[in-house]
Amino acid sequence: MGRGSALALAIDRVLGEPVRQFRPSFLPPLMVYLAAGISGLTAIAGTFFVKEQLDLSAAFLAGLGFWAGLPWVMKMPLGHLVDLIWRWKTALVWLGAGLVAASLLIMHALIADPAAMTALMPAGAWFVLATLLAPAGYVLQDVVADAMTVEAVPASDPSGAPLPEAEVKALHTTMQTLARFAIIAGSVLVAIVNIVVFDGAQALPPAARAALLARVYLIALAIPAVSVTGVILAPLLRPAEAAAPPRPAEPRTRPDWRILGGGLGLAAASIALGLLDPPFAPEITFAVTLSAILYLMRQLMQAMPPARARALIGTAIIVFVFRAVPLPGPGLTWFEIDVLGFDAQFLAVLSLITGLLSLAGLIVLRPLIARRSIAWVVVLLSVASGILALPNIGLYFGIHHWTAAVTGGVVDARFIAILDTAVESPLGQIAMVPLLAWIARNAPAGLKATFFAVMAGFTNLALSASSLGTRWLNQLFVVTREVRDPATGAILVPADYGALGTLLILVALIGVAAPLVTVFIVQHSPLRSTD
Repeated sequence: MGRGSALALAIDRVLGEPVRQFRPSFLPPLMVYLAAGISGLTAIAGTFFVKEQLDLSAAFLAGLGFWAGLPWVMKMPLGHLVDLIWRWKTALVWLGAGLVAASLLIMHALIADPAAMTALMPAGAWFVLATLLAPAGYVLQDVVADAMTVEAVPASDPSGAPLPEAEVKALHTTMQTLARFAIIAGSVLVAIVNIVVFDGAQALPPAARAALLARVYLIALAIPAVSVTGVILAPLLRPAEAAAPPRPAEPRTRPDWRILGGGLGLAAASIALGLLDPPFAPEITFAVTLSAILYLMRQLMQAMPPARARALIGTAIIVFVFRAVPLPGPGLTWFEIDVLGFDAQFLAVLSLITGLLSLAGLIVLRPLIARRSIAWVVVLLSVASGILALPNIGLYFGIHHWTAAVTGGVVDARFIAILDTAVESPLGQIAMVPLLAWIARNAPAGLKATFFAVMAGFTNLALSASSLGTRWLNQLFVVTREVRDPATGAILVPADYGALGTLLILVALIGVAAPLVTVFIVQHSPLRSTD
């Protein structure tokens, strides 16, 4: 094969395959994921409103954040509930959109006409209600969308012949790639809108600034509108797939009270631990949650062939360890601000670069992750993450002083940070694609939402393990930034970044070694996975 032919083949795999593999059935869940991506549109407006107009303490807001997170704890029993009432999935998307819209309208009215709203209830009570309604709507839509991605991928061609396993895997990978693409595209859109909307906002008088904040909540009504657009279009898309044979009828899903009871018990335990706040509450909560999820996974795997169940366990362990590796923590960002001089605008630029390049990375690397096993992808990404930790370690030890001197000031700290972000940004989302495609391919008939919720809950729990590991390392290697008294300017806490270098090196080593060792052990055991 000539060089030109190889290049043409590579371009076709990157751009041509996703276009050919796209199905109209992909669109409804993609619209829900796009709505999730733009859900942060009101984050800045909400922060300014609370700061300027509500007398709520930091402790109260932290407690409110706990309650707002409870709907996500309920994702597993909700997933099973969605399977039980799957025929009404469109109504569930509408219900979720209604809850989100109600939250946005409450906030708009509270900011635009506070006198009328406070005549009915205190402003704080309205804010609490709005804060709790939104996540309830988002988690309901998320559970439905996850299951819809399974249903969206056809199992047979237009003639009714079953599709090859490799093609089904590629279609699932494309579906999950487009889902991540939609979420990231939404966050990029939010960043751009916020830059435009809040340009010069600090110079406005209070009344004009309040009107601007209220207008943001009206603009945000696009979020529920986008999420229901897919289900509105779904009937119009069906003629495009009319030639395809109907899917085999799925077995009727019966209530599994072990799953419902386990999920509800987990939610109750999380509420109790959050309210009582005993010593080692995070560790206890993690252990209880892990036990409940493992129990639910065991129930689901009982219906699988033993070989498939063993492979599922092996794959889950590999993914869990890969996502559970600790991170440096906030000390690295503090160092970048205090020592390297990165200001808020530059950090925002890095965030925008991350979003844009994640989109590009998902497209370019999709063929690779569609053709390789999860174990292979985890090995690749683990090695890459270790290499990409080197620039931050180098910046801590002052490599930018040498590179700036050699290049006449071109390759300074900001140049290295941008280059590192440009290479690293796609990795986090790329790691999610094979995982979600694997979950979708293995979802049992009639239990799509349940399986997705439980397995996604298990892999997302790895992020909690990562947070615990990050906290433990930061307790061992203490990093502090300078804190001054706002009234006197006296230094209350001196800056101390002496332990940061050791912390960065240790995190990099764990991030490479833990997944590689896990892959080696699993792939040389009966739990070996080829997915």
